[in-house]
Amino acid sequence: MAPEATAERLGFVTLEQFLHKLPAELKILHDGGNGAGMLRWVEPSELEDPTPYLLDGEFILTAGLPFLGDGGSEAKVDAYVQRLVGAGVGALGFGLEPYFDAVPQTVVAACRRHNLTLVEFPKTVPFAAIGLEFSQLLESDNARVFRQLADTNRQLMRAVLSARPEHELLAALVQRVPVWALLVGADGRIRARSAGGNGGGAAVELSTLQPLLKRLLAGSGPRVEMEQLEEPGSAVVFGHPLRSTRDANLGALVLGSNGPLTPAQNSVVSSVVGLLELLVRQRTSGSLAPSQLATALLLHPDSVASGGTKHVNGLKDLLAQSMSSTRSAPLRVVQGVKAEAGGPAGESPVRELLQWRRMFDTKLVEITDYGFAAITRLKVDEALLAETEALGWRLVIGDATEFHGLSSAYRRVTSLRARVQATGRSARVDEVTWSVAGLLGREAGTMLAARLLEPVLSQEDPERRAGQLAVLRTWLGENGSWDATAKAMGLHRNSVRRQINALAELLDTDLNQAQVRAELWFALQYVDESPAPASGTPDSQSR
Repeated sequence: MAPEATAERLGFVTLEQFLHKLPAELKILHDGGNGAGMLRWVEPSELEDPTPYLLDGEFILTAGLPFLGDGGSEAKVDAYVQRLVGAGVGALGFGLEPYFDAVPQTVVAACRRHNLTLVEFPKTVPFAAIGLEFSQLLESDNARVFRQLADTNRQLMRAVLSARPEHELLAALVQRVPVWALLVGADGRIRARSAGGNGGGAAVELSTLQPLLKRLLAGSGPRVEMEQLEEPGSAVVFGHPLRSTRDANLGALVLGSNGPLTPAQNSVVSSVVGLLELLVRQRTSGSLAPSQLATALLLHPDSVASGGTKHVNGLKDLLAQSMSSTRSAPLRVVQGVKAEAGGPAGESPVRELLQWRRMFDTKLVEITDYGFAAITRLKVDEALLAETEALGWRLVIGDATEFHGLSSAYRRVTSLRARVQATGRSARVDEVTWSVAGLLGREAGTMLAARLLEPVLSQEDPERRAGQLAVLRTWLGENGSWDATAKAMGLHRNSVRRQINALAELLDTDLNQAQVRAELWFALQYVDESPAPASGTPDSQSR
């Protein structure tokens, strides 16, 4: 036998692997050439005919009891070996002593004649040790298979979220399973294909598969249709139909290989079939509600305001179905922006769209130039907000609204987006003070104050700076009234007039203009309060 193959295969222990693990004292008296075949189990048996109790791919161990007396005749030995081969036995192990000190030549000749692998075990290697070695190898292989299946499933999930999910799924499949693959649509045309890169060969021509496709696309329910072809890599061709939830025909997956697949490989195929079925359902029957809603609103944009009760309720039902909600449940508009503009490129649009659909439990998501917008029934609690922010996004979370109020809710959310982009902090519409100062926000307000009041704020004398800010704040708060300002500050009206004129010159602006006064008033809201100069200063005594 050749050494154990270095390339891992998904899903079974081979005869070659098992023999490589056994003690060096064993002798291979005949190599049947099936070292790469699957070895299912190791079974000691001294029955004259053990085949009724065997499974395909077993390694039979015997001490030679069936060959004592008349059982050792050439005819009976030949019949024994022939039955083993017919039952799909992978190999025969012959243990020396207590019955034989050498393998009978009749057994060797029969194994050569029927090409059954024959292995001689010395008395120093008990059958129990052989069975234990196989159990350990099988356990180790099972652990390896589970790891491979986990890796495979992760690869399949990444494929589903790629820009070309069907093509990527087939590519992932043929990397893990020795097959070629064709995805055929309900119209019988090829949607995606992938040649086998692991001994799977190349996909055959579509015309050759027509009988198989006819059965796949015409039948009903989940099933497997089989064919045997003469083309390389197509000794076994099998197809799985892709069906809708109502058992409508959505297409088929056709695979070809050089032989039967292992249980683990079949498990991967089943996963791919399920994911492909999910994808085609999502593209067709799975998106009925949002597609109907979009069509109605595109063709009849005024129907929300002018439509009858029955029509509007129909739209509400479609909206609810698109969000796994109810007709009367409150809605929220959410907008997302990247925390850092110019950062690394985002995910593919399809993957990003599916990510937001999952997180906000809605199919109503739009990928935009600033990020995304979504309509959701969720309140967007702190846990969901934290999960989104951990991905590098900041949210504007709308207040609760209903179907007719979605447009207004969207405008309210949009009005806060610039603030979130500037501050890098998420915001909730229902926590914002709806005033200019509230909408402006601390960061933007501080920038406004620094720009408009820079000549005052840059003065080195803190008392003079505080006094001028206090006079300006009071004068603007009293709507430019000299007398009211003087009374509020304990100053003479002429002193107030002189200080305001000096401020107008310092700020190089016309304080008689309403817009200028308004901008200065908002800017002053973001300057820390400072004590005004005490009354009794020279200015306060001026006349």
